[in-house]
Amino acid sequence: MRHLLLLFFIACFMHSTFGQKTADSIPKKEKKIELRVMPYISYNRNLDFMFGAIPMAMYKMNQADTISPKSLSGMSAIYTTNKSYALAFFNKWYLNEDKWRLKLFFFNGNQNSQFYVDDIDQPDFYDYGTKITVISVGGQRKIVGKFYGGLSYTYSHYNTVYEDDISPSSVSHSNALVVNLLYDTRDAVYYPTKGYKIKLDWSTYPDFLDNELASNRISFQANRYIPTRENKDVIAARVFGKFGLGNVAFEQQSTIGGTDIRGYSEGKYRGAGLMDIQGEYRYNFANKMGLVGFFGIATIYGSDTPSFDWKIYPGGGVGYRYNPFKKSKFNVGLDGAVGKGDWGVYFRIGEAF
Repeated sequence: MRHLLLLFFIACFMHSTFGQKTADSIPKKEKKIELRVMPYISYNRNLDFMFGAIPMAMYKMNQADTISPKSLSGMSAIYTTNKSYALAFFNKWYLNEDKWRLKLFFFNGNQNSQFYVDDIDQPDFYDYGTKITVISVGGQRKIVGKFYGGLSYTYSHYNTVYEDDISPSSVSHSNALVVNLLYDTRDAVYYPTKGYKIKLDWSTYPDFLDNELASNRISFQANRYIPTRENKDVIAARVFGKFGLGNVAFEQQSTIGGTDIRGYSEGKYRGAGLMDIQGEYRYNFANKMGLVGFFGIATIYGSDTPSFDWKIYPGGGVGYRYNPFKKSKFNVGLDGAVGKGDWGVYFRIGEAF
């Protein structure tokens, strides 16, 4: 029954996107702000059915600035049938001929999830619920050429309760400072067809910012985009690593799933660090529509279940894309993916990477 309902919701989503194509084909004067409201429909084995709405706006901070990409602001309101919910506000601003890139993000929600425990008499999944509040603000400045440097601050508050008291309930918070370096030769920030995006982040949770567990985390990503089929399609490749150092809190652990790697929705494989490599083919069969196929492999270390460490976890699948905006290439869509004993359906805002 759940799968039939999922197919019904996907059909509704497809109908709504095709229906908008006719309206968008009518020539109109370009507006300073493009506003779209997208339905959110997804499903995975952990959160069950997820539905909601995502209003988004794209606009120029300065109409005379022809170099900066359009800025993006939006919010998402999502509820799941396992009684989780999320409300988020997101902003990306591009200023002064793309010399400055600023962001502001706020999230509040309640996540009812699960994790795997094996060091007890009956190894199994156990539920937990976390009330989460996150606010993050940051900026990047062009240093020279295609190099940027930036700094951000993120405050997170967690209230976590575990099923059957498998672990003590906890109320915690963290204050993170993130220093990042970015090399960006992409021809577009929302849908690149060529170039590189190489980014190095150093996140620190120091004692002097009132962190209960002082730790550090380094993450690295290298994305490559190659045009193909007479520049109609794109081959995208990604190498990613996230390395936790010191006392990594449960809420800060890395979990296989989502962007790295799709096909894992149970939350089973988590640890202090994660590494993966993946590739994606983006096939554009129409002006506003496309399909994607993707495959990748990941591994983790520092898991609470040592037998999970350094194993290979493959994941792959296919997806549908639709561009709701008239003047900018910015896709939304649905992905279906299969992993090692797991699977998931994902609603995408923008590309996976």
